Amino acid sequence: MPEFKLVISDPTTGKAEQIELKGDQASRLIGYKIGDIIDGGLIGRPGVKLQIRGGSGRAGEPMRPDIPGARKGYFLLSGPPGYKPKEKGERRRRYVRGNTITDDVVQINLVIIEGSQASAQQS
Repeated sequence: MPEFKLVISDPTTGKAEQIELKGDQASRLIGYKIGDIIDGGLIGRPGVKLQIRGGSGRAGEPMRPDIPGARKGYFLLSGPPGYKPKEKGERRRRYVRGNTITDDVVQINLVIIEGSQASAQQS
């Protein structure tokens, strides 16, 4: 069974909340991609729309929105996420993962785009 740590950011307050999902709730998120908008009811936050902004895998490798699928490997990168060049034009091979959520993902970063955190906590 998958297990995820969700980091939910609220841009109106500037605060972030971390929750853990296990079992059936966590398995609902498998297959979503970076940029997808999900209903907060999937994770126990009704009335809120959330956008997936990124995440990381078991080995700490970041998810990249420009790599399709659930694959991971060494890719030539010229900028974030996953690599911050020290000089202009510098490129390096870094170990990163694709943009699709799988069982191997540990952390998923989400941003509230509609609704409020206060109304989600009252329910």
